Amino acid sequence: MPSGKRATREEKAGKKTKTGRGLINKRHHADLEEKDLAFCRQTAGPSTSSAAADSARNDKSIYKSASKVFTQGIPKSKKSSAPVSAAKEKKSAKVKLISSKLAYSGPLFDVYTDYVREPGGADSRRDVVRHSGSVVILAVDATRNENDPLIVIERQYRHAAGQYMWEVPAGRREPTEAVLPGAKRELLEETGYRAKRWTRMARFYVSPGFLGEWMQIYLAEELTSGNSKPDEDEYIEHKQIPLSQALQWIETGKIIDAKSIIAILLYERRRHGHRRP
Repeated sequence: MPSGKRATREEKAGKKTKTGRGLINKRHHADLEEKDLAFCRQTAGPSTSSAAADSARNDKSIYKSASKVFTQGIPKSKKSSAPVSAAKEKKSAKVKLISSKLAYSGPLFDVYTDYVREPGGADSRRDVVRHSGSVVILAVDATRNENDPLIVIERQYRHAAGQYMWEVPAGRREPTEAVLPGAKRELLEETGYRAKRWTRMARFYVSPGFLGEWMQIYLAEELTSGNSKPDEDEYIEHKQIPLSQALQWIETGKIIDAKSIIAILLYERRRHGHRRP
């Protein structure tokens, strides 16, 4: 193929995947929702559709999809007469899902007992928590002080940790819900705030050794206040604090919630011009 045509196609492809940096328009919002929904379908399998959501617990199709995710991005080994190093063979080896059995089904997550064949050939048991994913919202108000903007932070009791914790707004994405609308819903329900500008930030896995939950962070700006509508079992206190105070709380151990630490530090980094390409 001529190099000129190749470059043109690569440039077009680059334009399709490039994310805007400033004000996100409606078209970009739609792109975010479509990409997020595609990611959810990829990681959660058919359960993101309304029909499959009703039957996901009755079959193993979601975990056949999960086994594909295990091997996604791992290059397939090519036949070659040249000797292959042990490190290269280990990197290209696939992980096979042998069996999967529902061990527990709850309102927020399911627990499966999986048996997998590791790259080295050994069979291992993996107890895995399956979750539909969560949204994390860093809501920022820079109207009063651009150099030290205010962020919305919450205080609520976390039974698993046995203590009250300061966190940024966050919540579970519904299985059939697109990610960006889920973030908007959670911010409104927990704090009463709405935002005009939404920017997708980092996505990460909380504890991938046993937990299939991923979290997507959004930056929410140009806030307007309203009435919060928390769930019946949620008792949330929220307020705004300066970014400098939030950073101090992280250093002193007052904020010990991982998702909040990631969101706040990532935002501080972006403010100083360190953005991903």
